[in-house]
Amino acid sequence: MTRTLVTGSAGRLGRSVVASLAQAGHEVIGIDVTPGTPPEAAVTLPADLTNLGEAYDVMARFRPDAVIHLAAIATPFSRTDGLTFRTNTQLAFNVCAAASSTGVGKVVVASSPTVIGYGAPGGWTPSYLPIDEEHPVAPWNAYNLSKVVAEQTMASFARSSETRFAAVRPCFVVAPEEWAGAPTQSGHTIVERLDRPDIAGASLFNYLDARDASDLISVLLERLPDLPNGEVFFAGAADALAREPLAELLPAVIPSTAAAAANLTGTSPAFTSAKAGRMLGWTPKRSWHTELETG
Repeated sequence: MTRTLVTGSAGRLGRSVVASLAQAGHEVIGIDVTPGTPPEAAVTLPADLTNLGEAYDVMARFRPDAVIHLAAIATPFSRTDGLTFRTNTQLAFNVCAAASSTGVGKVVVASSPTVIGYGAPGGWTPSYLPIDEEHPVAPWNAYNLSKVVAEQTMASFARSSETRFAAVRPCFVVAPEEWAGAPTQSGHTIVERLDRPDIAGASLFNYLDARDASDLISVLLERLPDLPNGEVFFAGAADALAREPLAELLPAVIPSTAAAAANLTGTSPAFTSAKAGRMLGWTPKRSWHTELETG
């Protein structure tokens, strides 16, 4: 049995990851300072991983085979900038350092599509659409800057240790209960995001079912030994969270995208997960068309 430690196990994505890994036969160790880790976790511990000593203690106590690092201040501007940057970067460093030093074989770090820089107050224009992993990053706030640093931290340990690392940029994560009307991480419901393009348009209409994200992470754990160390993957739904084609809708919300948006046809999203499909054989299974409960 593979022992897999999940940080942020009570979070929007963490809950689905814990359940998915447990169902696949992993012995899951949930680490989160807040309650809510699913009962599928074999053990739950409220450790503060911003403390390097606690991070080392957790790795030494449980000796996991793999670590899924999801813990973070998860949304921009939800806390002060200094706290967001300090927390997220310290978490990434501590988890990577402790895992590699104690012989953990595999580490997956959660990043964010926001590293691309959309929403910048001074304006933003994509280099091209759909956006892939080669697109330049342009962080402009503490949250997405912290995620760029997390990716670079992961990459630095990939270059200096035997542990196998990768990072995932999951699009706007939708937990299962949110399809039934529970508020999303922005505070709006999915129906509100569909009815008001100005809301979903701020993040380029991207989204991803938490269960699809969990499936990707499971596949990535299996394939890590065969991949170049330190790879980064976008993960998003196969369509956009929009009622109209993005070629028409996206320029209406963000005029600077007009030229690039012409390349998007039909229900195509602004982010492509083609790399994950090519290197991992992963494709998203769920769409708002099939998951949204409207009754």
